[in-house]
Amino acid sequence: MLDDAAGLSPPAALAEIERETRELGFAMASEARAGALLRVLAAAKPGGWFLELGTGTGLATAWLLDGMDSASRLITVEAERRLAAVAERHLGGDSRLEIRIEDALNFLEAEREQRFDLIFADCFPGKFEGLERALRLLAPGGFYVVDDMLPQANWLAGHAPEVYALLNDLEGCHGFARVELSWASGIAILVRTAEAIVP
Repeated sequence: MLDDAAGLSPPAALAEIERETRELGFAMASEARAGALLRVLAAAKPGGWFLELGTGTGLATAWLLDGMDSASRLITVEAERRLAAVAERHLGGDSRLEIRIEDALNFLEAEREQRFDLIFADCFPGKFEGLERALRLLAPGGFYVVDDMLPQANWLAGHAPEVYALLNDLEGCHGFARVELSWASGIAILVRTAEAIVP
């Protein structure tokens, strides 16, 4: 029988990151099943370039690194230094990782050259604002991933219509393969094809 909690095998640093996350009272962190999916997707792109928008304390970052090979690179962007400091303490020694302390929308607007094989948008920029800019940075065959698409206890009033609008926007992206999953907190994935058109 299938068990969606089986075989997760969390990254070594995860327990300590989770402990510090709880101590900070940070309630917006990605859950383990979302992380396990990100790890598998990262493993599908050897030598890949990866982008995480919204590092938080580094929980999803740890899963991404766990799936990446030695030739891959991950840029993760977080506006709140106190959150990113947790990721820096536990993951900062990994030479494949670059942590940027800046607004993710500013990052998206400034980035012109690099194309990414996976973009995990886990904050408002690149997800609810600047979606088109994020998708332009996605390489052909690359994965665009968002979570928290199912109702969450920590949603602010009025957030649900934003989620439904995003799902509608993703459905309207031409030249992208798309799937929505009732997995973890609710995940949507786009894959960019060579014929993709980004507004």
